[in-house]
Amino acid sequence: MLSKMNEYMRSNKDNMLSLLAELIEIPSVRGDATPGAPFGEEPKRALDKMLEICENMGLKTACCENVVGSADYAPDGSEVELGILCHLDVVPVEPANWSYPPFKLTEKDGILYGRGVIDDKGPAVAALYAIKCIKDLGIPLKKGVRFIFGTDEENGSGDMEIYMKHEKMPPCVFTPDGSFPVINVEKGMMRSFFKGGYDGGSVRCFHGGSIPNAVPDKAYAEVLVSLDAVNNAIAEDKSGAVFTVEDIGGAVKISADGKSAHASTPEAGINAVTALISLINRLGFEGSQADILKGLEKAFPCGETDAESVGLKAQDKTGATTIVFSIFDMENGECSGVVDVRFPTCLDLKTVEEKERAAFAAAGCELDRFMGDEPHCVDEDSEFVQALLRVYERVEGEKGRCIAIGGGTYVHHIDGGVAFGVERGDTDYHMHGADEFFPVEELLRDAVMFAAAIVEICG
Repeated sequence: MLSKMNEYMRSNKDNMLSLLAELIEIPSVRGDATPGAPFGEEPKRALDKMLEICENMGLKTACCENVVGSADYAPDGSEVELGILCHLDVVPVEPANWSYPPFKLTEKDGILYGRGVIDDKGPAVAALYAIKCIKDLGIPLKKGVRFIFGTDEENGSGDMEIYMKHEKMPPCVFTPDGSFPVINVEKGMMRSFFKGGYDGGSVRCFHGGSIPNAVPDKAYAEVLVSLDAVNNAIAEDKSGAVFTVEDIGGAVKISADGKSAHASTPEAGINAVTALISLINRLGFEGSQADILKGLEKAFPCGETDAESVGLKAQDKTGATTIVFSIFDMENGECSGVVDVRFPTCLDLKTVEEKERAAFAAAGCELDRFMGDEPHCVDEDSEFVQALLRVYERVEGEKGRCIAIGGGTYVHHIDGGVAFGVERGDTDYHMHGADEFFPVEELLRDAVMFAAAIVEICG
């Protein structure tokens, strides 16, 4: 059966890439709510496009509150047993950092480039063609499968909150929004929004980061100091960031370039925000503004990713604590920012909140609000997890295993839900970064994997 599935995917490769190109061309970054588009016009456009495609494939479609779509394949009206959950929204881009147009699918040497190609539009195409493969080849199923596609995963999964108020999830759910083999444990997460105030100061403005769940790779500040003083401070820098300076008449503009990485793996990035704060603190400024910057550096030192300085360093079999100071703005007597913490099962949300609140207070700021989740765990001995591991072993030809991660996937709030694909090994697919990519061969193999999973669970 696997050989027939392989043949099917290869014969449909051009169709799959054509569909993926249509989706990539929609810049489905969350925008302002408008009538009929709660998360913005572009995510809604991507949703409508996928609904249209599924209808044309003969699947039974539905749309929930203009935020989540679904497409069922349930022969003879059978009950739906399996849900495959994908998302069509994407994170913002910095076009200047890309080698290829981010919102145009580019194929070069067997590699696909484009925003969303790995997270999560490519996997969505693989999931849809897995269902189409089962349907077109006439492979018998005893129970049905539902393809579910949302539009707000990147900003807190508000779409899932709405969906689950109206619809019941199938008994088994996986999302191709993580890594192979099977992710059955996801760390807890707390995203903190803080604010503070100050009286004057030598930093005219500071702006860095734009995505709450990623290491910021850009930051800049305008400071009232001499160019020589800035250059001397840069000469002492050991952050790994690249600084450029510009005399703008009465002030110096300092720009920091770091390296982006997902908030679950901050050690892979270079934080432009903390690097620039550290640089400014070496300039020797005084006053309430300077006190805030010094306090923030003490709590979130440049290069530290284990949260030791806020008292949250911890590790167990589900992993270690990670922390990212992801967004910071300071201007006109006010500052605000975002800090993202991922924590193992030996910690809980209450403890993380208390430690962060104390850290912000010590820096002269306050915790304004936060969003967070306790860790998500699924028994690796469950029949569902074991079924997915069997499929992985047949398709990949290697032993399957369960893994724990720091990132929250799309199933974090779904009882019994796990992540099944699509990243492999230690490959850096540049997810959330410039030149995000997905090998064509992996796209085809994933489609076969998902088709085999449908047969294993529903056949």
